[in-house]
Amino acid sequence: MLEKRLLEEILGIATSSGADFAEVYCEYTRNGRIHYVNRRVEAISDETVSGVGIRAFRGTSTVYASTADISRAGLIRCARSVAEAMGECGEGARVMLTERIFPNIHPARIQPSTADIRFKCDLVRLACDSAYGYSDKIVQAAGNLITVDHTIQIANTEGLLTTDRHIRSRMSVEAIATNGTENQSGGCRPGRGMGLEFFEEYTPEMIGREAAEEAVGNLDAVYCPAGQMPVAIENGFGGVIFHEACGHSLEATSVGTGCSQMCGKLGQVIANEKVTAIDDGTIPGAWGSVNIDDEGNPTQRNVLIENGVLKSYMVDRLGSRRMGMPMTGNSRRESYLYEPTSRMTNTFIDNGPDRNEDIIASIEYGLYAKSMGGGSVNPLTGAFNFSVNEGYMVRNGKICERVRGAALIGTGSEILKDIDMVGQNLATGQGMCGSSSGSVPTDVGQPLIRVSKITVGGR
Repeated sequence: MLEKRLLEEILGIATSSGADFAEVYCEYTRNGRIHYVNRRVEAISDETVSGVGIRAFRGTSTVYASTADISRAGLIRCARSVAEAMGECGEGARVMLTERIFPNIHPARIQPSTADIRFKCDLVRLACDSAYGYSDKIVQAAGNLITVDHTIQIANTEGLLTTDRHIRSRMSVEAIATNGTENQSGGCRPGRGMGLEFFEEYTPEMIGREAAEEAVGNLDAVYCPAGQMPVAIENGFGGVIFHEACGHSLEATSVGTGCSQMCGKLGQVIANEKVTAIDDGTIPGAWGSVNIDDEGNPTQRNVLIENGVLKSYMVDRLGSRRMGMPMTGNSRRESYLYEPTSRMTNTFIDNGPDRNEDIIASIEYGLYAKSMGGGSVNPLTGAFNFSVNEGYMVRNGKICERVRGAALIGTGSEILKDIDMVGQNLATGQGMCGSSSGSVPTDVGQPLIRVSKITVGGR
């Protein structure tokens, strides 16, 4: 990390052409990955990301530059390039930095970067062996152990100087099953904002078994019928629909530029009264949690929708200037190479008033989406399309045959109003969310919910 006096000098140079604010973001990250396939370790990588990003503001105009040269000369060149891009250089701001220490609410007990490599390889092997052991129909299991040790330093012209370290661990297993005539796949990809103690909570054997179970089950599935029908969407990664179809529309990235379906709707009813949605970056050990965001603000619990009423957006510094709203601790970026912007952390629909058994029993004919896959969304219109990894038809309130090839199609504004039952088994699923500031870890979640009507794509 950089010395205080050097940071003050860089900030002064960055503001020398009339910027009213500047910040320095310094990063040192170790990314580890072990890839296991065909019953052997295929690759081991240990990547280091190190560099500095410098940003300056004048009103709502920004200039951003980054460099991997962290010598004094390299940093001064980078700061001058920022200032020159903003205008003719003169005398910059005189900055006095005061260090601020934020509490670490996500301590890691077993540091991945210092753990024995054989121990880490064994974790992936155990997961894949568990997948093979689930059924003789499993013909391939591939596993990845991904670890991140991420340290940042942030300084700005408001006098803030702070550092933070955050560790994450994640394992994914992809299994392929065959019945001799066709293949089907299944996967399991949990992660946490903690060290390798994560595997005391979610064992490798559990991860491999879940991947294999999904793959084998899909072999016997029939194709899903198409049409509009009620759909029950299970907890955990089912929350990806809210994240994509509605969450991105609540980020200042789109709201602040007028490119969101949710612009100007604060205080309005936008969802069924049973829907309360929250973005919370303070959950200890959660995949999307951080102590501070990438502008140095502590994360917080933001109630986005309360009993159907839009209460808040997710706002970064630039969004705050554009919208005249306070920052909410949601500024994030993949690395120093990216300018930060407003992003989600752990975003979920909260528990509701309905019993889970009543949700299924209420469906005369429809779909039960037990496990969701990926999809796409347009933040401006909210139009989305998501695949269902594991689904079942529901008839007369009973879960019946397994189906495949299902997709859910609709818009965010419609689905929020059509969620008419919300259960009580809130859980989260882990993913990587891509946007203009790169790919960042996010949790999505919800309890079991019922959408009264939605278009189901199938055959």
